[in-house]
Amino acid sequence: MDAIELTGVLDFLRAAEQLKNTLRNSWTSAGRRESTAEHTWRLCLMAVLFRESFPDVDFAKLIKICVIHDLGEAVGGDIPAIAQVAGVPKAAKERQDLLQLLQPLPDRLRDEVLSLWDEYEAAATPEAKLAKALDKLETILQHNQGQNPPGFDYAFNLGYGAKYTSEPALIAAVREVLDEETRKKTEG
Repeated sequence: MDAIELTGVLDFLRAAEQLKNTLRNSWTSAGRRESTAEHTWRLCLMAVLFRESFPDVDFAKLIKICVIHDLGEAVGGDIPAIAQVAGVPKAAKERQDLLQLLQPLPDRLRDEVLSLWDEYEAAATPEAKLAKALDKLETILQHNQGQNPPGFDYAFNLGYGAKYTSEPALIAAVREVLDEETRKKTEG
């Protein structure tokens, strides 16, 4: 890596730091809003812990996808699923934001990150499908674990990401445990 590329990588890393300040519609167990960076960390931790159950998944690629899946939020912020509007292309906006964030990177790195993000959005490969499933499960786990404000809509979790979490068996089992926790929260 030459000096110009190094400068671009450092500029990108400085801009990506914004994910530490980008707040989500999830609260921690201490009652403060969770950052996108914190969500991404636990998503990656889930991938590490469940990897033995998915021997045919390229683990390095899975972790890369998990790390980059919300990078665009460093520019445009998080749009909570509960606040998304039908017909408004969230993915297109996130991709545009990601392209802006990636500008300082050398072409080969920019292309790699963008390709992984596109793969995640399409959810067509085993790695992208697993990343999508774990992303949804991590969000539900946080919703159930968090010290949420009054009126928090736990029932939303019961349908959230269902199309990504019905299989394989381990993912479906985790989903069932989290759905049961959610049902208890809605009753209580």
